[in-house]
Amino acid sequence: MRYIPNTSADRDEMLASIGVSSIEALFADIPESVRSCFRPLGLPPRSEMEVASIVSDMADRNKPTDAVCLLGGGIYDHYVPSVVGNLLSRSEFVTAYTPYQPEISQGTLTAMFEFQTYVCELTGMDIANASMYDGATAMAEAVLMAERIRKRGAVAVPRSLFSHLRRTLDTYCWATDIQIHEMNYLPDGTADWQSLPEQLSAVVVQTPNAFGVIEPLAGLKERIGDALLIVSCNPLSLGLLQPPGAYKADIVVAEGQSLGLAMGYGGPLLGLFAAREEHLRQMPGRIAGRTVDVDGKTGYAMAAQTREQHIRRQRATSNICTNSALCALATTIYLASAGSAGLRQVAKLNLEKAHYLADRITAIDGYELAFAGDFFNEFIVNVPGDATEIHDALVQAGFAVEAPQALQSFGLDRVLRFAVTEKRTKNELDRLTRVLGGSR
Repeated sequence: MRYIPNTSADRDEMLASIGVSSIEALFADIPESVRSCFRPLGLPPRSEMEVASIVSDMADRNKPTDAVCLLGGGIYDHYVPSVVGNLLSRSEFVTAYTPYQPEISQGTLTAMFEFQTYVCELTGMDIANASMYDGATAMAEAVLMAERIRKRGAVAVPRSLFSHLRRTLDTYCWATDIQIHEMNYLPDGTADWQSLPEQLSAVVVQTPNAFGVIEPLAGLKERIGDALLIVSCNPLSLGLLQPPGAYKADIVVAEGQSLGLAMGYGGPLLGLFAAREEHLRQMPGRIAGRTVDVDGKTGYAMAAQTREQHIRRQRATSNICTNSALCALATTIYLASAGSAGLRQVAKLNLEKAHYLADRITAIDGYELAFAGDFFNEFIVNVPGDATEIHDALVQAGFAVEAPQALQSFGLDRVLRFAVTEKRTKNELDRLTRVLGGSR
């Protein structure tokens, strides 16, 4: 919000009218055990001029956008076809956002329905909702959904989850008393499921994982008993890989950014969420459905809205109050324009270019892949010498590469992670290997 008109006197008057003396008293119902876990964000009270100066200084610290991007870890530098922005910016889509009045929102509801259809086709699942905030909250909501179904108070997750996924999951599970059992990874980078605990509500697997390694899903559902299998995937990789539904996944979630959304300094993002039809009533979010009107003509309406703003709080499946509809529309346009052949081609380019760079890097003396498992478009390399110095040399040469400190939480030292998308050229990748060869 650019301007908030409420003065201190206005706020005091509102507080007095509801019978509390301060903002702190207003939120006194929130247990101290919850409040103590969080810290305020934002700036201390300043004038508008001071705030503008501080924010401007922060913006100036951003790196130049002409760097060759090899950043990964969940958000990737994919090409967004011009048709996406062209259609997305049409006034019909920008303004006709709210689907609550179907008689005047048929365009929006149709787009939501098409989005759900694409997600089901992509993941091999029965039903999908009309999107969520992002991949991290989608995974956390999937765990809550599994707990509502199985009610066992525990889930198993691999250590190789992306860090931001794990932090989000930790917060959700802490607030709902769900115990997390962390499973270590094997030397090839895949999760070690040998010592799975019993009495689990769900087992979570991410593929490709934080190391870029593709997790084998075959037979996993049979090994976990009646616990729900939750698969978090890179949706672009499904242009080449078998969908999780083919491996009897119960819930499939994903970050949809790779399907038509720019990196945007970390957002906005898009959560994909699909499940088996038997779990429809426990799904979070909202679902658009196709029907017919009194004249027999096809029409669209909200088929399910199990959010607390629509039904009783105790029966709500989620308190997420939106569904990133414009981002979901961007993904719908992207998938419609690419088609199955186009999606497969983009995925193939990602795979081939990543393996080309990996082969070039590991040909340099002292460099080797950290894990032997198959990978899609992202991989981790053991480096000779100081990883920070090598990283800084790459940045100085005009490459945007993740700092090695980001991987220390996985117990990895002297490593770098590279993500290669269809945008990277052979010349760029060759130049990167020359920098690495000279940085020893």
